[in-house]
Amino acid sequence: MEGNTDSENLADGGKNRRDGYWTKFSESKLIQVERKILNVLKTAYRTWFVKIGPTVGKNDKVWTIALNEESKNTPIVLLHGFAAGLCFWILNFDAIAKNRPVYAIDLLGFGRSSRPKFSANSLEAEQQMVESLEAWRKQMKLEKFILLGHSFGGYLATSYAINYPDRVKHLILADPWGFQERPPKLEVPLWFKFMSVVIYPFTWFNPLASVRAAGPIGPWLISRVRNDISVKYSSAVEDTDIITEYIYHCNSQKPSGESAFHSMLQGLGWAKNPMILRYHTLDKNVPITIIYGEKSWIRKTPEEVLKDQRPNSYVKVEIIPNAGHHINADQPVLFNDAVTKVCDISDSNDSPKIFDDKHTKDIDWDQRIEHILDEDDFSGMQIINTRL
Repeated sequence: MEGNTDSENLADGGKNRRDGYWTKFSESKLIQVERKILNVLKTAYRTWFVKIGPTVGKNDKVWTIALNEESKNTPIVLLHGFAAGLCFWILNFDAIAKNRPVYAIDLLGFGRSSRPKFSANSLEAEQQMVESLEAWRKQMKLEKFILLGHSFGGYLATSYAINYPDRVKHLILADPWGFQERPPKLEVPLWFKFMSVVIYPFTWFNPLASVRAAGPIGPWLISRVRNDISVKYSSAVEDTDIITEYIYHCNSQKPSGESAFHSMLQGLGWAKNPMILRYHTLDKNVPITIIYGEKSWIRKTPEEVLKDQRPNSYVKVEIIPNAGHHINADQPVLFNDAVTKVCDISDSNDSPKIFDDKHTKDIDWDQRIEHILDEDDFSGMQIINTRL
């Protein structure tokens, strides 16, 4: 349950609060929609603002959810991707929290967290994001944890692990953005070039400027452009329009984390400071698992390349079949199973030496699907249907 009342926990940055009425941004509407989404969870939870002080702004607060805090197993911390929020993990919370504490946040500058002004310098903005995570960790009194980041959250999770390796017991990256360098000559289809010309005037300022510029039709624009995301959650959320509303109210606020991301962006999808150039500086004792979606637009870094840069460390790449960029929602059962197994292995011993050949061999996904089908007919049939 929520730790404090909503009236006590309003995030900074909201101006228009006419409940039930579409405005440029309605904080009360965001609170209402988030509560409806979280109601699908079967695990007891609490949500509250963690005050981290003048980390970037004057009085920053990080919106946080916690599940199964009583468990003595290694906790896991989940970081969402760009233009998202902690509700994007609703298909994963129950399964992952079954045997361990789970924490997820709205990254500083996103969702219901505070929206300070970040540096316009890409490396400085990245470091500010990292320091906000560390300030949050200190307030939470988490000594060591498994860190899971999706997309942009994976980029930040890697940066955090490089800066604070003693805090990360295992780094899990779900379809991480920002690893690869931008190719010198990028061959793109004609339609992409056309869309780049159309969208560029908006993205020159901030990636989501078009949503705010759309005014009253902003919610409709989100529903038309990103209806695919809402559909992914239809198995849990009967009225998928609330997912659209959640996305809209998370991203129609003043740009903050969005501006920080924009400062790290090169072109329409590449990082100015790709992680592949810094990945080797990650402490050798931090195990890393990267989970890609088979059909994702993210360029996959081969396991051999990653291992070459960290020859004395555990590195494993898994590819989930029939999953796009939002792998945790495209194939939640397989994703949850993969994450849970990594966490269980991490619990068994503090040393990365436990990751021997029996854990690093290629996964037989057909065998895993059969195993899941034996345990849960409904989930198994869902997976099989997506493969036909």
